[in-house]
Amino acid sequence: MSSQSHKMAGPHPLSALTAACNASSVTKAGIAGCEEIELTGRFSEQMAQLCMSYDYSDVTFIVEDEKLPAHRVILAARSEYFRALLYGGLSESTQHEIHLKIPLKAFKALLKYIYSGSMSLSQMKEENILDTLGLANQYGFTDLEMAISDYLRQVLSLNNVCAILDAAKLFGLEGLTNVCHSFLDRNAGEILQHETFRTLSEDSICSLLLRDSFFAPEVQIFQAVYDWCKCNADGRSVDNVVSKVRFSLMTLEQLLGVVRPSGILDPDHLLDAIAEKTASTQLPYRGALWPEENVACNKFSSKTIQGELRSALLDGDTLSYDMEKGYTRHSISDNGDSQGIIVELGKMFIINHVRVLLWDRDTRSYSYYVEVSVNQTSWERVVDHSDYYCRSWQYLYFPSRAVRYIRLVGTHNTVNKVFHVVALEAMFTEKVVPVVNGIVAPNFNVATVDKSATVVEGVSRTRNVLLNGDVKNYDWDSGYTCHQLGSGVILVQLGQPYWINSLRLLLWDCDDRSYSFYIETSTNLKQWDMVVDKRNDLLKSWQHFTFDPKVVVYIKIVGTHNTANEIFHCVHFECPSQDPKYVKSGETIALAVAQASGAAGSTVAAPVALASALADAGEPQPSTSRESTVSTRELVD
Repeated sequence: MSSQSHKMAGPHPLSALTAACNASSVTKAGIAGCEEIELTGRFSEQMAQLCMSYDYSDVTFIVEDEKLPAHRVILAARSEYFRALLYGGLSESTQHEIHLKIPLKAFKALLKYIYSGSMSLSQMKEENILDTLGLANQYGFTDLEMAISDYLRQVLSLNNVCAILDAAKLFGLEGLTNVCHSFLDRNAGEILQHETFRTLSEDSICSLLLRDSFFAPEVQIFQAVYDWCKCNADGRSVDNVVSKVRFSLMTLEQLLGVVRPSGILDPDHLLDAIAEKTASTQLPYRGALWPEENVACNKFSSKTIQGELRSALLDGDTLSYDMEKGYTRHSISDNGDSQGIIVELGKMFIINHVRVLLWDRDTRSYSYYVEVSVNQTSWERVVDHSDYYCRSWQYLYFPSRAVRYIRLVGTHNTVNKVFHVVALEAMFTEKVVPVVNGIVAPNFNVATVDKSATVVEGVSRTRNVLLNGDVKNYDWDSGYTCHQLGSGVILVQLGQPYWINSLRLLLWDCDDRSYSFYIETSTNLKQWDMVVDKRNDLLKSWQHFTFDPKVVVYIKIVGTHNTANEIFHCVHFECPSQDPKYVKSGETIALAVAQASGAAGSTVAAPVALASALADAGEPQPSTSRESTVSTRELVD
């Protein structure tokens, strides 16, 4: 049979497609009001019939000695790579047969996808899927590349993760690489003993060993690396991979009894590891990584090993506590030698965020610091709020590090000599929170009840109405906080110290009155800094103020004049200011702090000293806080 007669054999695919379109069109036309014709499924089916068919083919690919007919125009329409190859003036543009050195099964799968737009990954072997992923990357099928990557994320297992990681690294698929790394982190012990670990590429195994979160006993990591080296006997590769093992984390017995007999590490490097182990205070520890999950809980076998009433701290109950139960405590020592409350995590974890709920059933405040350790011998202070008053929930951030022990030490209680903690949580968070010298520099409003802020002084129908975020529902009777001119103030306490460089408030504006006032800030209720002085101005409605960044715990708003009466009224307060124009400018408080200190990135010393003790020793007493229930209409009128 001639080539021409062979091409004309069988039904005419374009005629069949036309007939299908006509039939579908008739059906659509019979539907009243139909303005769209949907033929996608039938079109795909008809196009798929041309895949690897000699009908109208004008190019043949030879892969692994098998001839695969194709159609230049279809390939060029679907891929920039094939457009350049078949129509770009290269030698292949005039060739009827093109040899490709690629996997046959993967190329067949790709051709089916090109013609039909579909691919059944579940019916393919994993090695063929990886080969197809390579071709999708090579030929620029980005959507297919992403789809295969998503599928591989769902089928990760100990048997295939190493091969998938190699493919992801080779093709520069960062998302898939990260998923593989996370899987390997969670299953480090198992993968080190799995046969596929020895098949990893040099690039992949090095990227894995460099991760602080690839957590397993270092001697186990070394033994797996040693096995890899025996299977990949390339001198340069062996040296490069071995250098990524953290020998200083191994015991002296392991170094002399396991590493030395292997002969893989020369004596000088062995001595260097021993010297680093004995002399360094900052070893490159590894730790398990569980992003956004509290690891200080029973699920991860964590426990409180020091403090009174230990069982309450990690039980997860942040609601059922009172004066008698639901908290862990320790006595506050005058000479600063208290061992505090210590939590032992179930194993070494990488964390950068700790949340603490201080006992808050009355108006008391506490001061404290937080230290972390890997061995209870050497402690590092990561948060120091011993010079500040803090209340309720504490949101603490510090640079990521491997931690096994967390120590919380109270240094002051404004009511007695006992430090009470209801809950402690520890985790690694990917949320970016600027911190300067251990103090959070927020770009979000921290003067909210959710962030533990409270109104200490001021008259209102509802406590903390000033901080509830409602800037619309206020009138003559409610929705504001006020004080008598000349005899009172509005005092706000933040939950913890923050770097603040802006404030915003909404003055009561239901008529045409104007106000004068000033604002001061403090960390200890003793030393005050005036940050806003508008005593000689008449202001209305929304007010936005900026000033040099400073550590703030208390904000005092003092009205000095009202053109209508002798009362100062404020509807809403926030810090830092969330004025849209200010927020849009993009200047973070952390940057402002650094600039104020003289150079970007420098640290700024946190000022102020703690106030003296206010009461005798004892357990939490009944709440002394109260809400004003008197009518405030006459205060406005």
